Amino acid sequence: MPRFGSTPFSFPEFRGATRRLVLWNLAAYFALALAQMVVPATAVQLALSFAFVPGAFLHGALWQPLTYSLVHPVLLNTLFELLSLWFLAGFLESTRSASWVTGLYAISVLGTAAAAAAIYACSRPLSFSLAEIPITGCIGGIFGLLVAIGTLAGDVEFLLFFTIGIKARYIAVIYALVAIAMLFGAQRMYAFAQLGGALAGLAFIRLAPRRGFSLGLSERWYAVRNRYYRWKRRRAARKFEVYMRSQGRTVHLDGQGRQIDEEHDDKKRWN
Repeated sequence: MPRFGSTPFSFPEFRGATRRLVLWNLAAYFALALAQMVVPATAVQLALSFAFVPGAFLHGALWQPLTYSLVHPVLLNTLFELLSLWFLAGFLESTRSASWVTGLYAISVLGTAAAAAAIYACSRPLSFSLAEIPITGCIGGIFGLLVAIGTLAGDVEFLLFFTIGIKARYIAVIYALVAIAMLFGAQRMYAFAQLGGALAGLAFIRLAPRRGFSLGLSERWYAVRNRYYRWKRRRAARKFEVYMRSQGRTVHLDGQGRQIDEEHDDKKRWN
C-alpha cells in the first residue's frame, strides 16, 4: 500500500496556499504572545474579542467567524495544529490548486463557526444545557482538510503516530467518531462545531470546481459574457437581413454573423 513521503517523517513541500495558511496562523500566534507579555489584561480581552463566542456573535460580533481560527492561546495545541495544517494542506496542494485548498480551508472554518452558532441558538428553545466555550484555533479547518483527503484519497496510507500504517479514510472516520462521542460530554458545542467544519469541507469538495471557486466563477462569467455576445451577433444579423430585404436583396446569415452562400450549399448538397 502506498505511503505518503519517502520516510515516515517526511512532510510535503512548504509552498503556495500551505505556506500562506501556516504563516498567517504563526504570525497571529506570536502577535498574541507578544501582547500577553506587554499588556496581559488587554491581551486576554483581545483574545476573547477575536475568538468565536456564539452569544457574542449573535449579538453583533460578526467578525468572529473570520478571526477565531487565528487565535492560538496554547503553544502545544498551536504546534499540533500548524503541523497538521502543513501536512494536510500540503498533501492536497500536490494534486489540487492553491485556490482550491484555500477555499476548502476557509469554508471549513466558516462551517465550524456556523455549527457552533446553530447549536447555541437551538439550546434554549430545546431546553438542554450547553456550556458556551469560546472556540479558538483552526481545528475545524483541519478537520475539513482531513475529510477531503479521506474522501478524495481514501486508500492512501499514512503513518499514525509515525509507526502505525492506516488508510486516510479510516483516520477521518476515527476522528469523526471521537467528535461524536464528545457530543455526550461537557464540550458538546466544541464537538458539534468540529463536525460542522467536516460537513462544510465535504460539501465543498462535492460542489466546488476542481481548480477552485475563483477560477470556476471566472469561467462562468466568461461563458455568460460569450453567450451575450453571440446573442448580440444573432440580433444584428437579423436586423441586417431585414434591412437587405428592404433593399430588394435576400441575404441569410448564420449564428456567427457570416453570410450563407446558398448556391454553394446547393452545389455541395448535390455533389
